[in-house]
Amino acid sequence: MNGTAGKLRIKVFKNREELGEDAAQMVAQQINTLQEEQEMVNIIFAAAASQNEFLAKLITHNVDWTRVNAFHMDEYIGLPEGAPEHFSHFLGERIFTKVPFANVFRLNGNVDDTEAECERYSSLLRQYPTDITCMGIGENTHLAFNDPYEADFNDNKLVKVVKLHVASRQQQVNEGCFATLSQVPEYAYTLTVPALLKAKAVFCMVPGSSKLEAVQHTLVDDISVRYPSTILRTLQNAVLFLDEDSVKGVIEHVN
Repeated sequence: MNGTAGKLRIKVFKNREELGEDAAQMVAQQINTLQEEQEMVNIIFAAAASQNEFLAKLITHNVDWTRVNAFHMDEYIGLPEGAPEHFSHFLGERIFTKVPFANVFRLNGNVDDTEAECERYSSLLRQYPTDITCMGIGENTHLAFNDPYEADFNDNKLVKVVKLHVASRQQQVNEGCFATLSQVPEYAYTLTVPALLKAKAVFCMVPGSSKLEAVQHTLVDDISVRYPSTILRTLQNAVLFLDEDSVKGVIEHVN
């Protein structure tokens, strides 16, 4: 079914496989449309289990990837270099090394000067303005690592260092990325909310029962940094992809 919540377009699917297939088709179509008008397309990707089906389908579509630049939206600080838990590694396995991007711009979680790294990545985002953001919503409604009350809808930065809420770190354990909470880094880089949402098109894939509460907050609660994902309801250029598990019980809030 299709619907809206505020300005946000919503699509609901039977399962996460159908969700991923439809989202991939829409993103591929958006890339192809943009490439008719401009030479390069710049895309931000999320590294999360919610993106698995979407990414697996996206790489099968007929897209001129040599005219696409890829970014990712967050990265841990302080993990050993080459650690498989790095988000750049997650995306490397699923898309960054699977298609011939023009450039893959990775956040470096192992440099000593984190402010310089924020500025380096911000400069790249300014040089290659975002066309498409492909994202999810955290269990605590965070966008990238912009956690509740820490998110700033009017942030003047593009990239910053944040201390992660316990809920954000616990989600990484719940998704099998780490064995215990103590293994999850306390600090990370994140693209800010304005950096993520300034794209020409935003595609947000949120399958699974673990996201049910977050989806309810997203669709029902007042738009505020208490629940950062509520800001999506202000976007006319965004699509939220849900499955029956993630929307169960709140479907009446989809118009």
